[in-house]
Amino acid sequence: MSELVLDGVTVSRGAGPVISDVSLTVRGGEVLALVGPNGAGKTSLIESISGVTGHSSGSLMLDGERIDKQSRVARARNGIVHIEQGRAVFPSLTVRENLSLTARTPAALEAALASFPELEKRIDSPTALLSGGEQQMVVLARAFAAKPKILLIDEMSLGLAPVVFMRLVPIVQSIAESGVGVLLVEQFTHLALGIAGEAVVVAGGRVSFQGTAKELQADPQLLHRAYLGG
Repeated sequence: MSELVLDGVTVSRGAGPVISDVSLTVRGGEVLALVGPNGAGKTSLIESISGVTGHSSGSLMLDGERIDKQSRVARARNGIVHIEQGRAVFPSLTVRENLSLTARTPAALEAALASFPELEKRIDSPTALLSGGEQQMVVLARAFAAKPKILLIDEMSLGLAPVVFMRLVPIVQSIAESGVGVLLVEQFTHLALGIAGEAVVVAGGRVSFQGTAKELQADPQLLHRAYLGG
């Protein structure tokens, strides 16, 4: 199983750091929930992992190899796949064409469809005609077709009703069960904790809790204190 290790990562923008001294490990086959209040630096952290932005200190390692100096494209080729906020589909393309953008072989495309059976009946439909939940499913399927080692998901629920988001939860779980390490940034904290094994809370740009998701679920006061940064 693959392993992504962050050691003391600090990301700076403008006058100073937006997130400081973060250490965490994402293991293949597991879901790690990264939660916290808006503006805590969660998106900046995962952008530094995928190479969208740089980090000012600390180290990033994938399977024992430093990836700090790698470009975003190189990191993606090595298995770090980043689903950014919003449903980034190509609306004029069909579902099949969207998936073909990342599926390196016909077999990878078929494997993605097998994991997302709801999309098979819409395979030749332009994604513009799909519902928000179906479009997010296309985004997940496209990421899965790229055969990731580590999947970074930033606010999958954005713009979706909780009931629609719940339809996507089993898909994320099945992706992890296939051996992929998932780092899930999510506004629906309790839903994210429900599918995660481990959890990290960031508040004010720093880690305020690191442990099991069950700990936070079982103790609302602990979660509240973590969100306040203490």
